[in-house]
Amino acid sequence: MKKVILICTIISVFFQGYAQEKKVALGDKNYNSYAYIDAIKTYERVADKGYKSEDMFKKLGNSYYFNSNFEGAAKWYGELFAMNPSPEAEYYYRYAQSLKSVGQIEKANKMLAEFSAKFNNDSRGKLYKEDSNYLNQIKNNSGRYKIEDAGINTKYSDYGSFVYNNKIYFASARDTGNFSQRKHQWTGEYFTNLYFAAIDPATNASSKVNKFKTSLNTKFHESSPAFTKDGKTVYFTRNNFINGKKGKDENKITLVKIYKATLENDKWTNITELPFNSDNYSTAHPALSDDEKTLYFASDRPGTLGQSDIYKVSINPNGGYGPAENLGNTINTEGKETYPYVTSENEIYFASDGHPGLGGLDVFVGKIEDDGSISNIQNVGADINSPKDDFAYIIDPVSRRGYFSSNKDGGQGSDDIYKFLETRKLQCIQGLEGTITDAVTGSILSGAKVTLYEDQIVKSTIVSDGSGNYSFPVECGKTYNVRAENTDYTTKEVMVTIDRVTGKTTLPIALDKATCKVTVGDDLGKCFDIKMIYFKLDKSDIQREAALDLEKILDVLNNNPTMKLDIRSHTDSRASNKYNQALSNRRAESTIKWLIKNGINANRLTGKGYGETQLVNGCTDGVKCSEEQHQANRRSEFIISQL
Repeated sequence: MKKVILICTIISVFFQGYAQEKKVALGDKNYNSYAYIDAIKTYERVADKGYKSEDMFKKLGNSYYFNSNFEGAAKWYGELFAMNPSPEAEYYYRYAQSLKSVGQIEKANKMLAEFSAKFNNDSRGKLYKEDSNYLNQIKNNSGRYKIEDAGINTKYSDYGSFVYNNKIYFASARDTGNFSQRKHQWTGEYFTNLYFAAIDPATNASSKVNKFKTSLNTKFHESSPAFTKDGKTVYFTRNNFINGKKGKDENKITLVKIYKATLENDKWTNITELPFNSDNYSTAHPALSDDEKTLYFASDRPGTLGQSDIYKVSINPNGGYGPAENLGNTINTEGKETYPYVTSENEIYFASDGHPGLGGLDVFVGKIEDDGSISNIQNVGADINSPKDDFAYIIDPVSRRGYFSSNKDGGQGSDDIYKFLETRKLQCIQGLEGTITDAVTGSILSGAKVTLYEDQIVKSTIVSDGSGNYSFPVECGKTYNVRAENTDYTTKEVMVTIDRVTGKTTLPIALDKATCKVTVGDDLGKCFDIKMIYFKLDKSDIQREAALDLEKILDVLNNNPTMKLDIRSHTDSRASNKYNQALSNRRAESTIKWLIKNGINANRLTGKGYGETQLVNGCTDGVKCSEEQHQANRRSEFIISQL
C-alpha cells in the first residue's frame, strides 16, 4: 500500500510540475507580447503553488513595475533578491524605486547604496552618490504649489494634457459607450483617445468633457498632443497605425510614433508620421520650443542611454526636420526620461525615474543653455511628486498655472490629471565666497586677484577686499575652479562643486610665499611641501614622481653653493624594526646618490635612515591606525646643516 501511495505521489508531483511549467510558458508568452495583466495572473497562480524561479520573479516584478504597481513590484523583487542577492543592475534600481514608492525609504537607500557601489559606471548610481542628501533638496523645493483635481477625471486613466485656446486637451481611456471599444493587454484598460474640455483661463476651472471627434482618434492609442500657436498644426502620439494599416517591429509588437496633422477648413487632415519614427523603436510625447523651431520628444531609439531618453530635432523652414539629437547624459540616465515640456523661459520639465526622487517617475526641471545643453536639474518637490508616477507637467510661465498627471494615492482612476498654481518659483540661488590668507601666518591678503573658471573659461575676475574676502554669484550644482594670485605668493587653483540647494558655498584659499625663508636646522622640503620622496613598495630606486621633487632640491643646492643637507628617511611601524631600518637606509642612500649623479658634491650631503624610530604619532606596533596616520610617518626630510 505504501508503495502504491509513493508511486501515486511521484506521478502527481510530475504532472503538477509539468502543469506549472506549462503555465509559466503561457506567462512568458503574455509577458513577451506586452500583455502584462495576463502575465501577472498566470505567474501569480504558479507562484501561489510554491513554484519558484528567478526568471519568473523578475518577470512578475517587471509586470507590476511597468504598470506602476510598485507594491506588487516590491513584493516580487523581494522574492528575487531572496533567491539571488546579486542579480543584474537594473533589478537593484527597480527594487529601490519600488521600495521608495511603498514608503520603505531607509531600505531603498540601502539598496541604492549597494547599486552605486557595485555598478559605479551607471549614472543613476553616480547621481545618488553625488547627491545622497537628495531628500533635503526635495524638501527645500516643496511647499510651492496649490494643487486640485482638474475636474475632468474618471475611474479610468486620464493623463497627458495640453492647453490651447482656453481648452485642455488630454488622453483618456474612459468608456464612452462604444461597444466596439477594445482593451489594451498591457494595462487592462481601454485604448486611449484624445478628449478636450473648455477651461476658465483665470482659475483653470473646466467644463464638460468632449471627445475630440476628428480623424486623429483611431481604435488604438492616441495621446500627448502639442499644438502650434496658430492652432493649424498638431503633433501627437499614436500607436503605429495609419491609413488603416498597423505596423509592427521585428517581434510583431506595435510600438508608438509621433504624427503630425494640419487644420484645413476646420478639419484635421494630412495626418503623417514624422520621418525620424521607426517600426523598430518607440517615439512619443512631442513638445515644441517657444519659437517652434525645435521639437522635443522621448524615444528608445538606438543610441539611447537608458530605457528611454529625451531627444530633439530642428524644424526647418521648408517643413523638414534635422537629425535626432540626444540631449545628453546631464538629463538622460540609464532609466526612463520622458514627457518633456519646454517653456519660454528656456526651462525643460520632464519625468524621470533615473534622477534621485521619491519613487516611480518624478517631475524635474532643467535649464536649456544657449548651446542646447541642459544644466541645473532639480526635483520640483513633494507637492507635485509622490512615491508613485508623476509626469506630463505643463505650466504657463506667466500665470504660473498648469497641469500634471499622476497615479498617486487618492485619485479617481489609474492616472489622473491635477491642476496647480505655483505660488513660488523654483530658484536655486548660490554664492561662492571665501577669504584669501597667508598659509603660514594666517594673515589676510587684500588685493589678491581671484578668478572664477568654468570648463577652463573665465567667468569672472575680482580683487579681494580689505578683509581678504571675495565672492561670486554661481549656479547650483556646477563645478568651478577658483584661482588666487598675489604678489610674492605662489598662485593656487582650487576646484569646488556648488550645492544644489539655495545657500552659500565657502572656499577659503591659503597662499604660500613664493620665497621661503630658512635657516640651519630647517627642513628645506617644507618650502616645496615635500613630505616624502616616493618609492615603489619595498623598493629604494628613484622613480619619476620622486625625481620631480628632487629636482626642486637640486635647483636650490645649485643656487646656494655653500648649503649642506642632512637627508633623513623615515618609515611607518608596519614590518619589522630591522626591515624598516634597512629599507630607510637604502632610500636615504638612493636620494644622496641621485643628487651626486646630478652634480652635487658628495661633501655637501650626509644622511641615513631612521626606520620607525622617530614616529610623529602613536602608530606603533600593534596600534590600529588609518592609512593617513601611517602616511604621516613615512616621510623624507632635507635638514639644512650649513648655509
